Amino acid sequence: MAEENIFLFVPNLIGYVRIVLALLALYFMPSNPVPAVCSYLLSTFLDSLDGHAARALNQGTQFGAMLDMLTDRCVTMCLLVNLSMLYPQYAFLFQLSMSLDIASHWLHLHSSTMKGSASHKAIDLSGNPILRIYYTSRTTLFVMCSGNELFYCLLYLLHFIEEPHVSLLWLLYISAPICLLKTGISVVHLVTASRNLAALDCAERAQKRLVHKD
Repeated sequence: MAEENIFLFVPNLIGYVRIVLALLALYFMPSNPVPAVCSYLLSTFLDSLDGHAARALNQGTQFGAMLDMLTDRCVTMCLLVNLSMLYPQYAFLFQLSMSLDIASHWLHLHSSTMKGSASHKAIDLSGNPILRIYYTSRTTLFVMCSGNELFYCLLYLLHFIEEPHVSLLWLLYISAPICLLKTGISVVHLVTASRNLAALDCAERAQKRLVHKD
């Protein structure tokens, strides 16, 4: 049987399109808000499509998961960099959001990777009621991620509009608490993943002590 080409799996092809759209959004972002936002939101929409394709075609892969997560983190980070320049008075908050987003996801990924040698004391992230709902309910995950991205996109777009329509302002007010809630989930994420790593460290140190005693 011929070896499968993981790089050409449909979900990963969608991921490459997302990257191209993200690059277009970043290219237009300094001075052309409409194509920038359209490209950004289309890339975000495809983020949900690649997961459905992976499940439907049985093409879920570690590479695809990593591609998806890195694209999400990098694109959001670049948008926040632009927001820091457009709203310098809030640059600290945008930098804090970037740092928290990257740190929580990286620590989660690292702790999940190390679970192969985990002890019974290791904390399963799904055991946390907040994270369990966040990761098992696709509707919740979609609303949280979409609301978060929508809030940042609206902040970016409203900077270029002198008299925004009331509908845009309402969308901003609705998405703001979603963004705040997702930030809180990232904090829970970071704390839980840290405890998981600490449990793994304790198990490893205990194992080393037993080896030395023998």
